[in-house]
Amino acid sequence: MAQPIDTTSFFADTRAFLSELAAHNTRDWFAAEKTRYDMQLKRPAERLMTDVARWLADSTGVMPGRKLFRPHRDVRFSEDKTPYHTHLHMLWSLPDGRAWMLGISPTYATAGAGIMTFTARQTDVFRAEVDGPEGNILATLLDGWRIDPPALKRVPAPWPPDHPRENLLRRKGLVVWADDLDDALSTDPDATLRDVFTRAQPVMDWLARVV
Repeated sequence: MAQPIDTTSFFADTRAFLSELAAHNTRDWFAAEKTRYDMQLKRPAERLMTDVARWLADSTGVMPGRKLFRPHRDVRFSEDKTPYHTHLHMLWSLPDGRAWMLGISPTYATAGAGIMTFTARQTDVFRAEVDGPEGNILATLLDGWRIDPPALKRVPAPWPPDHPRENLLRRKGLVVWADDLDDALSTDPDATLRDVFTRAQPVMDWLARVV
């Protein structure tokens, strides 16, 4: 049986590694520290993803897909040629586009839930729902969460610029974020994610209307 992740060191090890990577972002440095990356970051992260996925499956009835984002950056079209990301991101996703996320870097520790980018059909349904009574319900559910700024500068037609929920109409996706999770993740990352994802479930339930 696989051993549980070391909840006393996973977050600290991850942040320490990423902080050093930010200061030495070269292929030679990463190659020399590859074993450390695998043992202290990758394997514990994969175990965490598995444990949380099983819990999400019990909660939702669907086993989510899992993704640990690779550290390598695509620098082909970027002026920044540093080869590695200085964050650790992971994702649990449903076929309908809803997903749960975790991000750790030297400067942030955040978890979220929602839909990163709506499909064209989802965008239409989302705007129609936001324009109606359900929009008021969603606005209430978003209290206490951080949400990213809207993607659009202007309210799309046919809604007026002064629509009471113009901030929602200008969105192309919606994710609620819980920030400043450093202390909680240091103590118990599994329990921390379960807590955030449980609190975000009403938003995920609302988003089920558009998928």
